[in-house]
Amino acid sequence: MVNFDVIDKLTGSLSQWRVLSTRVSIKVDHFLRRQLPGRCVFCLGITDRERPWCKDCFVALPWNLPACPRCAEPLPGRPEARLCGRCLRHPPSFECSRVPLRYEQEVARLVQRFKFEASPRAGAVLLALLEAGLPETALAWPEALVPVPLHPRRARERGFDQGEWLARRLARRLELPLVRAQRRRDTPTQRGLDRDERRRNLSGAFVIEAALPQRVVLVDDVMTTGATLGSLAVACLAAGAGEVEAWAIARTPLQES
Repeated sequence: MVNFDVIDKLTGSLSQWRVLSTRVSIKVDHFLRRQLPGRCVFCLGITDRERPWCKDCFVALPWNLPACPRCAEPLPGRPEARLCGRCLRHPPSFECSRVPLRYEQEVARLVQRFKFEASPRAGAVLLALLEAGLPETALAWPEALVPVPLHPRRARERGFDQGEWLARRLARRLELPLVRAQRRRDTPTQRGLDRDERRRNLSGAFVIEAALPQRVVLVDDVMTTGATLGSLAVACLAAGAGEVEAWAIARTPLQES
């Protein structure tokens, strides 16, 4: 269904030069927006121009249903959403998670283009999917947004901070303040760690110096186990927040957590 082959061919051979690859990818995004207005980002079919996708592709996306309402862990085979066993035993510091999609298929490719190629088109589509996947009541709930921050060194290496990129634009659309957290330390990679190891790895990793309102939403691109968001939620509560929700675009399925 995805038709990114042309983009991949144009940028793939330059992957060893990250800066050059990012510039090429951005130019390709601008070119596609000029040359293919009203075209679905997934299949290049005709759309109504209000959304960057067609109805068929939107319906076929890997929607995260049903899922645990507390940590958004996918619950395949369950007839309805309910708390998973892990949240019943050890609930996270945030009240609920709103993660409309699973990190699979077309969504995974979009996230990878956004995160590792700094594609603004991919980021804009992901943000639109997040908004489309949330009810109006959820979008009206927060009083402030807090993006999950990269450590400054990693942000420099990558060229941008994807969580802040998303949160800044979402805050503008929802007319909400954006409050930035700080990473106290550059935590080791989370890859290959289980839930408990991820939680210990991130203990005390964040601090928020500004006073927060009562209702705060954390924003990230992908939620894996929720350890990062949980650690940031602790910092938000310490800064005065009364309730914290976690929002992300996609959730890593259970077998990949």
